[in-house]
Amino acid sequence: MSVYRVLDKLEAYVREGTWLPAGYRILSEERLSEFVEKIRATLPEEVGRAKIITKDHERMLRAAQEKAQALVDDAATKHEEMLDQHELVHRARRTADAILRDAEQRAQKVREGADHYAGSVLAEMEARLSGALGAVRKGRDTLAAQATTTSNATQLADAAAKSKRAAFESDAAPVQADTAALETVES
Repeated sequence: MSVYRVLDKLEAYVREGTWLPAGYRILSEERLSEFVEKIRATLPEEVGRAKIITKDHERMLRAAQEKAQALVDDAATKHEEMLDQHELVHRARRTADAILRDAEQRAQKVREGADHYAGSVLAEMEARLSGALGAVRKGRDTLAAQATTTSNATQLADAAAKSKRAAFESDAAPVQADTAALETVES
C-alpha cells in the first residue's frame, strides 16, 4: 500500500470522526496509531523508491550530460577536421593552380623552342634543296644544250651525208648514163 492511500484513508477517518463543540473531533487513538504505523511501514519503501528514482535521475542526468559533452567535443573535433580539410583542400587547389600555371608556361616555352627549331631546320632544308634544285637545273640546261648541240651536229652530219650522197649520186649519174649507154650499145 502506498503512503498516499494511507493518507487518503486517514483524511477520510478524520472527516468521519464525531464533532465536539468548538470545532474539535473525537478520534480513536488506536485507529490513528494504526494509520501512523501504516505510514511508517510504507514510508521507507516509498522513500527507497524515491531515492532510487533520484539516483537514477542523477545518473541519467550525468549520463545525458556526458553524452551531450561527448557530442559537443565530437562536433568540435569534426568541425576542426573539416576546417583543416577545407584549408588543406584550399592549399591543394592553390598548389595545383600554381603547378598548372608553371606547366603551361613550360609547355609554351617548349612549343616556342620546337617552333624555332622546326623553322631553322626547314630553312636549312630549303637552302639545301634550293642548291640541289639549282644543280638539277644546271644539269638539265647542260643536257638541253648538249642535246641541241648533238641535234645540230646530227643535223649537220645528216646534211653532210645527204650532200655527199647527192654529190656521189651526181657523180654517179654520168657514170650510170655511160653504163646505160654501153649496155644499150652492147645489146
